[in-house]
Amino acid sequence: MATDSPSEDSTPAADGFIASDPLSSPFGSLNDLCYELSSLQELATRGSWRSILDKVSRARKLSLLQKPHEHLCYFSYNVLALVKLRRYGDVSEELASLEDLDHSIYQYESHPDVYPGRFGSMIPFALRWIHAEIPLKLGKRQETLDRLYTLLDFARTRVDEKGSRGLGVSADVWKRREVFVVNSIIGHHLSHKEFGVCVSLIRQLLSGGCRDDPAVVSKLGCIQLQIGDLEGAKASFELVEKMGKEERLGSLSEIEFKNLVNRNKALVYLVGKDYVSAVREYEECIERDGSDVVAINNKALCLMYLRDLSDSIKVLENALERVPTVALNETLVVNLCSMYELAYVNHSDIKRTLSMNVGFGYVPLTQLKLG
Repeated sequence: MATDSPSEDSTPAADGFIASDPLSSPFGSLNDLCYELSSLQELATRGSWRSILDKVSRARKLSLLQKPHEHLCYFSYNVLALVKLRRYGDVSEELASLEDLDHSIYQYESHPDVYPGRFGSMIPFALRWIHAEIPLKLGKRQETLDRLYTLLDFARTRVDEKGSRGLGVSADVWKRREVFVVNSIIGHHLSHKEFGVCVSLIRQLLSGGCRDDPAVVSKLGCIQLQIGDLEGAKASFELVEKMGKEERLGSLSEIEFKNLVNRNKALVYLVGKDYVSAVREYEECIERDGSDVVAINNKALCLMYLRDLSDSIKVLENALERVPTVALNETLVVNLCSMYELAYVNHSDIKRTLSMNVGFGYVPLTQLKLG
């Protein structure tokens, strides 16, 4: 979890000239950025959220954090841990203590003795995102949407600002953040079947510099599938394959791109209820990258639709054993719990009803979710 950047904007160099893009020459290690930050990151990677709370509490009690940005870094990990532990009320109280995230006190230039020559916000982007998402957890969907759209404007402003000043690396980082926020917004609109807004947001990205991003084009195809535009989705997925032939992979590695193509093909098979072919596509993904949790999750669902519930469960259980760090996410775990219920529920009437749902290729999205 990085800050907007420890030196978000250019910093005057010793010879009097403006330094190059600050994000092109990052700190040597996480610990160079903040006191024992690598330890917090490792705990987060392992999902040791209570240990993070203990570490943050200890650092605060012993006054181990000397600089304003260090307090914010630890604050961010503390809030993230509370979110993961579903203590949303505590998260809201913590965030309220910061008041205005754009207050001058959180600007580097407000602390010239500590950060000579630096300017810009020291608020971590992840903290801004959590601040936007948390109202939904408290039943305030509209407030979350309002904050996300505000964050989207914030990110787009940064993209334009960095680009106009020739800070290519920073502009690319903020463009990825823009895409991330758009995906968050789309997720909320999709949950309420507001498909028109989703398509509009994706098309804005494609017209605003993401036309060569295969992940964004694939996202459009996925939305088109959900609104029943099969031909439109196929056209989007074919465009992604064409981008691969032209070596326009965006920020994806070759393996990531190939898996994206396979997952796109699998989704088309899924819509046509050709689960055997879909499984084949997902297996290719898993062979290339055993930690492709989307392929793992969706392969398990396809096996379940093929009435092979025992193998479906094994796929998810094996993933949790092999790659627990990536497999231990909410979608996969919820699906596994639902499959346990399908397999082991004792009440014969409930079991018969659930089995019928599986047999017709339908399980409520509240129970089972595609990755």
